[in-house]
Amino acid sequence: MLLTISTTARPATDLGFLLHKHPDRVQEFGQSFGTATVFYPEAGERRCTAALLLDVDPIALARSRGKGSPDFSLSQYVNDRPYAASSLLAVALADVFRTARAGRCAARPELPGTPLPLEIGLPALPCRGGPELAGRLFEPLGWTVSAQAVPLDEGFPEWGDSRYVRLSLSGTVRLADALNHLYVLLPVLDDAKHYWIAPDEVDKLVRAGGGWLRGHPERGLISRRYLGRRWALARTALARLAELGDEPEERLEPAVAEEPAAGETAADELAAAAGSWPARDRPDDGPRDGEVPDRGTGDAGDGEAEPKARPLAVQRREAVLRTLEDLGAVSVIDLGCGQGALVGALLATPRFARVAGMDVSAMALTIAARKLRPERMPDSKRARLTLFQGALTYTDKRLSGYDAAVLMEVVEHVDPPRLAALERVVFGHARPEHVIVTTPNIEYNVRYEFLTGLRHPDHRFEWTRAEFAGWAARVAGEHGYRVTLRPVGEEDPEVGPPTQMGVFTRDQRS
Repeated sequence: MLLTISTTARPATDLGFLLHKHPDRVQEFGQSFGTATVFYPEAGERRCTAALLLDVDPIALARSRGKGSPDFSLSQYVNDRPYAASSLLAVALADVFRTARAGRCAARPELPGTPLPLEIGLPALPCRGGPELAGRLFEPLGWTVSAQAVPLDEGFPEWGDSRYVRLSLSGTVRLADALNHLYVLLPVLDDAKHYWIAPDEVDKLVRAGGGWLRGHPERGLISRRYLGRRWALARTALARLAELGDEPEERLEPAVAEEPAAGETAADELAAAAGSWPARDRPDDGPRDGEVPDRGTGDAGDGEAEPKARPLAVQRREAVLRTLEDLGAVSVIDLGCGQGALVGALLATPRFARVAGMDVSAMALTIAARKLRPERMPDSKRARLTLFQGALTYTDKRLSGYDAAVLMEVVEHVDPPRLAALERVVFGHARPEHVIVTTPNIEYNVRYEFLTGLRHPDHRFEWTRAEFAGWAARVAGEHGYRVTLRPVGEEDPEVGPPTQMGVFTRDQRS
């Protein structure tokens, strides 16, 4: 099977730096199922093409199967895997271009962050859903898609088309993003994987798709197919993505017009679209994946429906809003506002006369503006809103003059050596009367069944309750504030709440 990546950026041979593969060499990389070869059919200043050729050994593939892998009998040896792009190509791509996928280039550190004009070719791609599905998956990511169905036999057109497409993508995209798009979407289009799908596949999906999947209109379909239609894993992945984007979890599972797989009923599809899940993945004798068991005192047999749990992102936002109202704040700045969920909630409350959102990401601010739609607001409401780009580790006069500042799920994204700079900027320079800080409680992570690391691939750390209390007390003491700690979310008697909040109030004597 073959994958080609071309660019016309000048000089085009910079592609070699990004891929960490020299254009003048042919390099081979052993895989458990065959050999991956990287070579350059063309390498000039105006155009450069890198090719990844995967030679699959069907005997090696059969021998590399784990005990839990499905048994395909004769089809283990006679199949389309040597020729059609599939999860085999995705695994080889992840191995061969590991550093490029991570967006690192020591020789030219400015290159990974630069969008390049790219062309990607896949001459044979199994696509359950046809060319139209390929467009639905790649076009929202900024690609121009050409997907042509491959006929079963060109000599017998009446036989119709096969399930394969000839796929060409073109667009101006960061190479790391392009590779991660392929890594996730190749097995999604094929709707199959050559290996057993374990719980750690959720982490792989979140790592590869964390920057783009949460906003994809087909995220529900992508999550289910990538995770082999294992509903429990898909639900966990969608919950993790909801935490990344600070969006209600039920909004991350839109209705999907997709043919059910064998053994999957239409009722299951409707349940997924509604944000609920089949009964087989919600046993009556235990909690749902990623949820703490219900410790309420109500009688389970009283016939009343159990109330639907609200997403943690919603509970956190509501807790911050209640606290701001209790503090009597009138002007509020959301530091690290992301896509503007809290800013929108603040604007919806008339008591907040001045609302600002600041973020280091220009893209996040663009999305926030698109969601808030200030151009459609009444003049009086639009006058209350300010959005601007900035960094929390540099003093900025625009941060001053607000009654309260909010850092909601922000501090854990800052490298520990840079936390002191954030403390000086927020508590020492801006010095609002109140500061609200929320951050994950790492002790609670054991309640997420399939979570094997931190809650977000960009988290630099997560604190225990004692660590957060120690940090909050030190910062308050050094900068003339008092602090109270509050739980957010259902508090577990053993590990505490999922989110912890610190409410800082400036000492009037300071």
